[in-house]
Amino acid sequence: MNSKWLLCVLLGVSVSSLAYGKDPVPYQSGKLLQMNSVHCGTAQKSDTSALGEIIGTDNRNTKTQDVLCEEYILQTDSVDYHIRPRDEKHPDILPIGTLAQFRIEKDKLIMRTEGTDKERQYIVVSIMPRSANASPDSAQASK
Repeated sequence: MNSKWLLCVLLGVSVSSLAYGKDPVPYQSGKLLQMNSVHCGTAQKSDTSALGEIIGTDNRNTKTQDVLCEEYILQTDSVDYHIRPRDEKHPDILPIGTLAQFRIEKDKLIMRTEGTDKERQYIVVSIMPRSANASPDSAQASK
């Protein structure tokens, strides 16, 4: 009877450790340095109407317009991340100069800014090491 009880306890511990075995990914800290508007595509609008399509009388004028997206620079101790919002239709404008907590999961960067608990998803466009961003004056001073 004791061996069955011990087996149940061990089995329960191993199952619970499997269920909770993954630790949550810890947040990293960074600072939002800058926001730039960058070209991220074109929007095309046609002047044709449904009636004009049927009759064939509409002129087919199309208007193209460049689409701009927000791109932020998130600076950490070792690298600078260039990120864009995943939701292009309704992006939130972030406060520049504030601290941010973020984690990277699969193909997205999940971030929350100082003072809010709302998590936002971003696409990482590029990553640059901080040593490459050193100014020429600081590089000459170290020689």
